[in-house]
Formats: sequence, structure tokens, C-alpha cells
Amino acid sequence: MKQVSHLLDHKGRDVRSVTPDATVYEAIDQMAQKGVGALLVMEGDRLVGIVSERDYARKVILKGKSSRETPVREIMSYPVICARPELTVEETMALMTDKRVRHLPVVVEERVVGVISIGDVVRGVIDDKEFHIQQLTSYITGR
Repeated sequence: MKQVSHLLDHKGRDVRSVTPDATVYEAIDQMAQKGVGALLVMEGDRLVGIVSERDYARKVILKGKSSRETPVREIMSYPVICARPELTVEETMALMTDKRVRHLPVVVEERVVGVISIGDVVRGVIDDKEFHIQQLTSYITGR
């Protein structure tokens, strides 16, 4: 059964982040440039929040705020829901569904070691199911 650590091994462990003092505009611009839907909010090595396109839509656009003047700290989500590398993809999917989050920082001893998205988790679940189907097919057909 695949674990979060396997997902990170496949996708990489790059962590995209901004500081709490960055403007929302800077965060959205970085998301667009990097092709991601969320950024971690970091003070040095310490995870203090997460900011997503959803935060932007609900806490800036709908509230009539200016993205060029609003600091990320005003719209970031916290406390941050995190995953451990040893969680299975099924456990991770259940956590993301229960907490209604699309991005999870992966943390070991309070240190961020990567970030996974719901898309990564869905791919992991599908890969697991395909592997099991192949194994069962081989067993049944005697190959």
C-alpha cells in the first residue's frame, strides 16, 4: 500500500512558500508562475499557515480587499492540517476529505519535507488499485 513518502519520492519534495508579510498579489503571482494552487506560509523554517486560491477567492475578492495591499497573514489558513510520511494514501484521502483541504504539508518533527495535493493522492490511490488488479489478474490466469 502506497504511503505519502512514496508520493513525495515520485513528485519531488519542492516546497513553495511565502512569508506572512508578502502581499496576496505576490502569493497569487507565485502560484500562477509555479502552477500550484497553494503556498505554505513560512517564518524561516517554521510553518505558520497555508494560503490557497480558495483563501484568495473567499477572503480577498468577496470581501472587496486589495490583493496588492493585503498581507498574506490576513487571509492564510491556520492552524495547518499536516500529514506524516508514513500515512497511507487511503488514510490521507480520508483526512483531506474530512478536513476539506486540497493541499497538505508533509511534516517530520515539525520540519516540512514536502507538500502533496489531492491530485497526488488520487493518482496514488489509482496506482494502488491498478497494481492490485494486475496482481489478481496474474493470479487468476496463472501467469
